[in-house]
Amino acid sequence: MKNLILVFLSVILLSACKTLVPFTQDLKNDNGWKEAELKQIQFYASNSIVLHRQLSQSETAIESGKIKIRNGKKVEEIIIKKGTPGVLTSMPDGKRMAISFEIDDSHYLTFGPYSNKGDRYYLMLKEFKKNQYAKVTYVDKAFYIAPESLNAFLQIDIKKILKEDRKQRVAGGRKI
Repeated sequence: MKNLILVFLSVILLSACKTLVPFTQDLKNDNGWKEAELKQIQFYASNSIVLHRQLSQSETAIESGKIKIRNGKKVEEIIIKKGTPGVLTSMPDGKRMAISFEIDDSHYLTFGPYSNKGDRYYLMLKEFKKNQYAKVTYVDKAFYIAPESLNAFLQIDIKKILKEDRKQRVAGGRKI
């Protein structure tokens, strides 16, 4: 009896788990998702994304990060942890996607499909110098990103989407 209860609980817990898969151009095309449908999908960050920028002496407003002192200089740091949920705010050119993980629609990162990486939607870089640095734009400011953030891509909960797309009814039968 105890084994049966354990198996039953395991099935319930496993069925409630998210099944995160990479969001790809093929997935988007196969389902015919346009911007309106994509705005209804919950996206997730595949890796932690760490943004930082050095503050000038005249800057006092920190919008969404924390101030840290690094090498005697003030640095604004924003951390978007792995698995953080985000929403689509816009699609500037029909392919790239502005995804917001916090506050409002002006706080977004841009993701786009990379054909050499299976058409997954990866974080798009503003500047990149191999083995030196990489930059992204966030709230109209340039931020450096941590090396582990370079491979961040979008994921979706495919179980939830498939469950929502399936229309099902049970026929009640007919009697005379």
